[in-house]
Amino acid sequence: MYKEGDEIHVTEEEATGASKPHIGRYVLGISLVLVVIAMTLVWVIPSLFG
Repeated sequence: MYKEGDEIHVTEEEATGASKPHIGRYVLGISLVLVVIAMTLVWVIPSLFG
């Protein structure tokens, strides 16, 4: 944090009070892959035995 005239400049981490790990990106990606696999199995398995 530094002051420039009447303005106070802070970093994004200082403003939020926390670090921002990008774990959400990985959770969404893995979830998407799992949903695609599950939907493929739901579609393929009945067509093989039906």
